Amino acid sequence: MKRSHLPLNGLRAFEASARHLSFTGAGLELRVTQAAVSHQVKGLEEVLGVRLFRRLPRGLALSEEGEALLPVLSDAFNRISLTLDRFEGGRFSDIVTIGVVGTFASGWLIPRLPSFHRAYPDIELRISTNNNRVNLAADGLDFAIRFGDGSWQGTENTALVPGALSPACAPDIAARLRQPSDLARETLLCSYREDEWQRWFDAAGCDCPPIKGVVFDSSVTMANAAVQGAGVALLPVTMFSRELGAGQLVQPFDCSVEVGKYWLSAQRRRQSSQAMTAFAGWLIAEAA
Repeated sequence: MKRSHLPLNGLRAFEASARHLSFTGAGLELRVTQAAVSHQVKGLEEVLGVRLFRRLPRGLALSEEGEALLPVLSDAFNRISLTLDRFEGGRFSDIVTIGVVGTFASGWLIPRLPSFHRAYPDIELRISTNNNRVNLAADGLDFAIRFGDGSWQGTENTALVPGALSPACAPDIAARLRQPSDLARETLLCSYREDEWQRWFDAAGCDCPPIKGVVFDSSVTMANAAVQGAGVALLPVTMFSRELGAGQLVQPFDCSVEVGKYWLSAQRRRQSSQAMTAFAGWLIAEAA
C-alpha cells in the first residue's frame, strides 16, 4: 500500500469519529453529513485492510487497530493546527511552548515574564502547568521546567535554581515552635515525595515523627493549605517569597535540605528554533 494514497478526508473523519465515538458527532464537528463521515471512514478501512471500529447498536467502539491509530492521528492533527495558528497577519510568528511545574511558574517565572516580553516582543510563549510529570514529545512541548535531579531519559537538562526545602506555616503556628522537635505536635503536610520530611529532620538532627494526613501533588496547593492554618508545609521557600514577605507564611527554622533543583529540559538531539534559543538564553541568564 502506498502511503501517499491514504485519503486525508478519511483520516480526519476517523479521528473525529474516534473522539466522539459517533459518526453523527464527527459530522457536526466537520460540518458534513453523518453519511459522508461513515463513507469516508469505510473508504479508509478498505485502503488499510482493517476494521477501525466495531459498529454497535448505539454508537461506536474502537477496534484494536483503531486504538493504535487514534493517538498518532490526534497528535499529528494537533501539531498541524498549532503550526497553522502561527500564520497570522501575513507573517509566521515565533512561538515557544513550555510545560512548567506549577510551583516554579507562580513563584518564579510569571513575575519575570514582563521582562521577557520587553526583550522579545515578537516571541509568543505558551505555558501549561503541571505537577512535575511531563512528556516533552507526547505533549508537543519545546521545553519543560521541572524539579528533580536532572536525569530524565532522552533529554538535555540545564540547572536553573536550587529548590531547598524548609518548613513554613501560618504565623499562629510558628509562634508555638521553638525547636525542630516541636513539629512532632503539629500536622505535617507532605508531598508525594515521601522521604522529604525524613531528610529534613535528619538535617535538623532530630527524629522524624510519623507523617500522617493529606498528601499533595503540588507545592502551590500545599502552601495554600499552610496559609490557611492546615499544618506545617515543607516547601521550596524561594518560590514563596511573596507569601513570606507578606507575613502569610513564616519560616520558623533556618534549617533547609536540598532534595533537587529546577531544571530547563529539552529533547535530546532536537534542533532548536531561534525563538527557543532566545528563550533558553534569557531564562538561564535570569536564573544566574
